[in-house]
Amino acid sequence: MKVNPLRSVGARLSLALLLVVAGSLAVVYIVVIPSLESRLIDSKIKGLEQDRASLFRLYAQDKGTDYFTRDASEQFNARVIVYTIFSDHPLTLEPFADSRQAGTSDVQNDAVALRTALSGRMDHGTVSRGGARYAEVSYYSAGDNRIILASTPLKDTLSTVSVARQRILIAGGIVLALVLVVGYCAAWLFARRIRRLEQAAERISSGVFDEPIVDDGQDEIGALARAFDQMRLRLAQLDRARREFIANASHELRTPLFSLGGFLELLDDEDLDEATREEFLATMRDQVKRLTKLATELLDLSRLDAGHIDLEREPVSLASTARLVVDEFGAVARTTDHGLRVEADEDAVAAADEQRVAQIIRALVENAVVHTPPGTHVLVDVARVGEAVELVLEDDGPGIPSEQIGHVFERFYRGDGSRASGSGLGLAIALELARAMGGTLEVDSRPGRTVFTLKLPASDVLRGGPTPEPVELGA
Repeated sequence: MKVNPLRSVGARLSLALLLVVAGSLAVVYIVVIPSLESRLIDSKIKGLEQDRASLFRLYAQDKGTDYFTRDASEQFNARVIVYTIFSDHPLTLEPFADSRQAGTSDVQNDAVALRTALSGRMDHGTVSRGGARYAEVSYYSAGDNRIILASTPLKDTLSTVSVARQRILIAGGIVLALVLVVGYCAAWLFARRIRRLEQAAERISSGVFDEPIVDDGQDEIGALARAFDQMRLRLAQLDRARREFIANASHELRTPLFSLGGFLELLDDEDLDEATREEFLATMRDQVKRLTKLATELLDLSRLDAGHIDLEREPVSLASTARLVVDEFGAVARTTDHGLRVEADEDAVAAADEQRVAQIIRALVENAVVHTPPGTHVLVDVARVGEAVELVLEDDGPGIPSEQIGHVFERFYRGDGSRASGSGLGLAIALELARAMGGTLEVDSRPGRTVFTLKLPASDVLRGGPTPEPVELGA
């Protein structure tokens, strides 16, 4: 699916970065420029204020003459004006002397000088005259009731601020352009990694699992890619198991069906003697049992997946249940020369579903008898351990290969080797049934010893506390 470049993740990330940088530059511009202007103007005013003592010494020497304003202007590099109070109502100031001889109309009733005349104290500020700004400081001369004003232009100061403003704008424009380019490139690279994950997801959804998902990044995208690759491997394994199961199930179904069909044709032979007919019927019954077992396992599996399996919560004697199951396999064990026995603690009572517990034990015993060589000894041990009841099935067979032990509970899994048989569902169903009843089923194996351990909550523990929550079926 094609994505509009302007609506892509890369475009949005670069736009977001651009907005952040533009906002930061705007804040800098708004904060720095006025602050710089204010500081420069304050510096000008403080310079005039610091000259107060020298100004009054000159004024004392040349009081009442134009020499004072001229000398003061040259010494302090400012325009100096002396006012007299022309009228009190309204307050009117009249320039008495001015260092600039061209005229005094522009400083008539200067605002800073008027504030000093009203308060009798030094004052300062900025004023605008003729389109220009000035920094001013005014002093009150109590001896002759006059106002002295020192005024200096802010043209150079404001020019410095204007240059700083222009340079900030130019630098900001360059930075924004760089951010847009670099940000888009970085966002494009980031988005490309996401697109690779999208393509990988499409491949996986179409059933292609052979291409690995590689991303060496150590960030969240890299972690997501590694999780995707683990999912790919798991799905590939499940798909392979599904294919193997379909092949195995087809074989398991086809063989007895083909056998039944052949025996039915043979039974139509009128010359068939009774002994042979009985032999054929016995074989057909075995094949029907085989089909029934496979159908039952498939039905249990579908119910576990759907979460529709019903489980009872009642006291179950694991000792009695284990003995019943072992008795079922007694004939098979003798035929295959397996030593099969039970050691049980009669107080081992679990809170579970008796039929499902028997199904779990039956799967474990069958697995031990079918998948171990003749002469193997199998022990079923039942005991109370703390707040749980344990059933341990141990055999002294060759053990499960280390590369297979992690897969024995997987659905559809059938171990390699000549003794691998069945649908591969028995142990998988047993594990999920154990979990559904609040228990666990574990395996430990090494050459000469394989142990399956079923743990279920004890019946009296459940009566004294809340019932354990079963795990999600089919998980």
